Amino acid sequence: MNAEPSTGLYDPQPRQLVLRDLVRRGRERLDRLPDGALAELLEDALYEERHRLERRQAEEGERERLDVLAQALVRGDRQRQLDAAMSLVLAWGDEIHGIFDPRMYRFATRLLPRALTGLLSQRRRPSMRRWLAGEARDLDLGSRFDVRGNTALLRDLSREATLILAPTHVSNLDSPLIGLALHLVGLPPFVYGAGLNLFSNPVMGFFLRRLGAYTVDRTKRARLYKDVLKDYSIRCLVTHHHSLFFPGGTRARSGHLETTIKKGLLGTGVVAWQEMLAKGSENPDVYIVPATLTFQLVLEANTLIEDHLEREGKHRYIISDDEFAEPRTVANFARRVLDLDDSVVVHFGDPMDCLGNPVSADAAERHQQSIDRRRYVTDHEGKVEWDPQRDRCYTDRLADTLAGAYPRGTAVMATHLSAWVAWTLLEERIGSRDPFRLVRVPALSRHLSRERFADRLRWAMGVVDRGVTEGRWDTLLPPTAEEVLDQALHRFGVYHRSHALVVRGAELVIEDPRLCLYYRNRLDHRGLFANEREPEEEE
Repeated sequence: MNAEPSTGLYDPQPRQLVLRDLVRRGRERLDRLPDGALAELLEDALYEERHRLERRQAEEGERERLDVLAQALVRGDRQRQLDAAMSLVLAWGDEIHGIFDPRMYRFATRLLPRALTGLLSQRRRPSMRRWLAGEARDLDLGSRFDVRGNTALLRDLSREATLILAPTHVSNLDSPLIGLALHLVGLPPFVYGAGLNLFSNPVMGFFLRRLGAYTVDRTKRARLYKDVLKDYSIRCLVTHHHSLFFPGGTRARSGHLETTIKKGLLGTGVVAWQEMLAKGSENPDVYIVPATLTFQLVLEANTLIEDHLEREGKHRYIISDDEFAEPRTVANFARRVLDLDDSVVVHFGDPMDCLGNPVSADAAERHQQSIDRRRYVTDHEGKVEWDPQRDRCYTDRLADTLAGAYPRGTAVMATHLSAWVAWTLLEERIGSRDPFRLVRVPALSRHLSRERFADRLRWAMGVVDRGVTEGRWDTLLPPTAEEVLDQALHRFGVYHRSHALVVRGAELVIEDPRLCLYYRNRLDHRGLFANEREPEEEE
């Protein structure tokens, strides 16, 4: 069994201890602010929270706390302002803090692998009684769930440092699937932030709260709320709780790989590392592990791509009613999609330190690296020198390194490559690369020659093969273009009501251009096809 989390976050009185520490951290930060900066921060909190409550029903006590804050700002009394701010910090901290239950974790890590094994295995699925009784141990995930990367190194690092797992974010299924991947490769549990909307799913919400998830309310935009989230993350790390962040912030609406990294929570790694150095903690290092998730099909693809196109017009920001909100829809997706070959790939990338430098696989060299990197944040006597501007530069470098690591973990799949080829042919036919124009193209203009498609697909497969040889990405493609297309057509017909691509006689038809765009976008990131010249068509 994996090691349980250390006691810093989940000891006998976790809520009182955690909240006390969050209030302490918040108070120390606010005490350092001059009167004008303090008032500006609290005015921002008051404005953002009142604006949020215009669109959402207030929870118990929310309006009262805002009224107290407003009165303190009007009176200009610094002490009353601090007290009102701490009231918000305490309330937000109580909402954020998860309820990790070691017994629930043991139960879930026994049940979840067997349950998903039953869904993903080629063999006959066992009954729930067999899962619970432990009689399904011989089942194999086979080709359905593929975990890649140097997991032996990660197990070593998890015992000598604190890890931050930084995966791409594709679907609301990411968190449980990453949890399964961690368990399967022998890594301990990680704490992670989950959007408040996920807890609306009663089954998922029950498990999320007890498996290390803390809540992140993305409708709260106040800077003070974000500071509380950062403080919570720092506390997790300094008490040696491995943590999971989605650096993209939310699911990739467009289907693209993340190239823009949100640095708020990511930057807590360098702060926690320095705190542990200053305290003389044992094993103070914090390492970041990129992870790339690849799916043949995505549960929420329709909703995500529609939201992406609408967001360009600034219409929506938070999805609260997508496919994941319905437990039956999730179950239906699992039955249909997770029974396919090569359904899900989780690729753990090479670990790096908080400065973006690679971490050696050799223990002795790693120890020397640990000593050497301290000079970047300490004086000649080894005392930590706090410099927020310097730390932001380190986090910027780390974010760039992370974004560059994701393509190397991408597994090119049939659905992605076929959608990419179809979309490029549609661009050529219409004479435009404007996605907003192409998704509105009439149906008759979305018919493609199957022969021409096959020629372009063979060229694209050659590009993929060269990239694999050069270590720029990975692939799970069948060996021939005909098999790639057949697999893609089958996959597209498995789940979505409308299909990205269908066959009509000697032609291929982009039936749902929005879905085609979504799956195509997976390969439309820096590095993949970026420097490849497409073949010229014969006259």
